[in-house]
Amino acid sequence: MDLSNTHLLDDAIVTTKIDAVVNWGREASLWPFVFGTACCAIEFMATAASRYDISRFGAEVLRFSPRHADLLVVAGTVSHKQAPILKQIYDQMPEPKWVVAMGACASTGGFYDNYTTLQGIDEIVPVDVYIAGCPPRPEALIDAVLDIQRKLKREESFSVKHTDYKGKLDDV
Repeated sequence: MDLSNTHLLDDAIVTTKIDAVVNWGREASLWPFVFGTACCAIEFMATAASRYDISRFGAEVLRFSPRHADLLVVAGTVSHKQAPILKQIYDQMPEPKWVVAMGACASTGGFYDNYTTLQGIDEIVPVDVYIAGCPPRPEALIDAVLDIQRKLKREESFSVKHTDYKGKLDDV
């Protein structure tokens, strides 16, 4: 069989939107930073372990520096003393970035309705996905990652999100 005249790309013109290509790359390579403070962090560890294996969904490269992460997973109770630290971590993350509030405590303060506990992290940082449960199952975290990936497909590549968000710790 003579393949000398066969050129696969000579006659093919591939055109696509740059957003689709960039978002495809982002979708398959989320780099989470875990702000784990309580039992939800143990559930995140189970999700990253071999049984649930979050790496199948493109989120296995855990980052321990906010400057290298694009997905902030807040897992557990956040006190008012921890709030400025969480805000600083969020501010240090490069755009685009996404936030997941994992569990009842991160979402609403949980059953800690007192003066020391932040009643939901959306008071200081914008949240993209909330995960219910106390603690939520690993499948719920995987579903949140898949939800972030679905949102990624619809975003513009070079836009800045949450520019109108003002939290309690933002300068007015």
